[in-house]
Amino acid sequence: MARHRAQYGEELPHAGGEGDLGRFAAGAAPSARVTATLRKIAPAWEPSTHPVGYVPMSSIELGLDTFGDVTLDAAGRPQSHAHVLRDVLAQAELADQVGVDCFGVGEHHRPDFAISAPEVLLAAIAGRTERIRLGTAVTVLSSDDPIRVYQRFSTLDAVSGGRAEVILGRGSFTESFPLFGYSLDDYEVLFEEKLAIFAALRDADRTGQPAKWKGTVRPPLDGVHVYPPAERPPLRTWVGVGGSPESVVRAARYGFPLTLAIIGGDPRRFATYVDLYHRALAQLGHPPLPVGVHSPGHIADTDAQAREELWPAYEVMRNRIGAERGWGPTSQAEFEREIAAGSLYVGSPETVARKIAATVRALGASRFDFKYSAGTLGHERLLRSIELYGREVIPRVRRLLAEAAPVRAEGSVAVSGR
Repeated sequence: MARHRAQYGEELPHAGGEGDLGRFAAGAAPSARVTATLRKIAPAWEPSTHPVGYVPMSSIELGLDTFGDVTLDAAGRPQSHAHVLRDVLAQAELADQVGVDCFGVGEHHRPDFAISAPEVLLAAIAGRTERIRLGTAVTVLSSDDPIRVYQRFSTLDAVSGGRAEVILGRGSFTESFPLFGYSLDDYEVLFEEKLAIFAALRDADRTGQPAKWKGTVRPPLDGVHVYPPAERPPLRTWVGVGGSPESVVRAARYGFPLTLAIIGGDPRRFATYVDLYHRALAQLGHPPLPVGVHSPGHIADTDAQAREELWPAYEVMRNRIGAERGWGPTSQAEFEREIAAGSLYVGSPETVARKIAATVRALGASRFDFKYSAGTLGHERLLRSIELYGREVIPRVRRLLAEAAPVRAEGSVAVSGR
């Protein structure tokens, strides 16, 4: 099963940037292997001669993500999935009110997470919010129909007044494959070909030309139009990646902005992949595109309070998922190390803001999505974390970034001019 580890949330292999792709990311001329990877990955799609359509923005976007983690009631019993979904609606409303830029919900198909139909939930949120962008974290494209995904998000974009976006990925769990009748033996080809289909639909929507595609996972598309089209194309789309250089290159190949899921370890180790992405874009003739980061954490009024509130829920969640993946149990010392030098953003608004700003500067990121839900951590504490993030963390991050020179020019771009 190890070879089927999901890309959005897996551990990062070759963190030091070994091999041809690592040397290319560091500035070396592309080897024959790199050139072949750049040109042959996802061969079922021919690149458009038109620009991909994403344009620069001048400021960082700071968002929130949740998977609809099943929380506990006052008596310590799990809340119903329906109750959790209603809580997420309230959390999104608060995020809109306190100035958060975007709100993402992750698709899962397992008992500890309530969100399995993200577009339906996002449509409900759209009716109760005014300005916040609405997207996924992630949509599991491999086990879905890319045409239906495109239609659902172009519909969401219309009813929300142009606020929809989607992050396409494989997900950090594999339950959706058997649930929807897919074999894990097709893990690679399903994502590659379905991403190619989605890219073809995006390009057709933008140019007004019919979509064409040929592959193995479904009959060919021979000059089709998909309805409804995005009102102001391109439909805002990212590709979520957690671990392999090939996945980074694939995002560049199709001209999609990149979201890095960094859920453990020093986030600076992903700098090699950011450099690989920008060099691959240039090699393939694409303009600079944005890079986003997704990482977990918790905010309270003080550092000590945030640690105290998060640790019990974090321990249960980490050990449950770790047992499924063959990891040993966590410890409070490991928890503290991740807070101090890893990818847990836990503490007071000042502490969390400084850590987010440091990661954004180190990676030249245009977007940071804070995964605020954490296992059984209760609704009231999540609301307080959201309030502190919007009212205190976001303004502090913007001030800190304004005080420092940008690390790289690519860091100034964001995903769409809308």
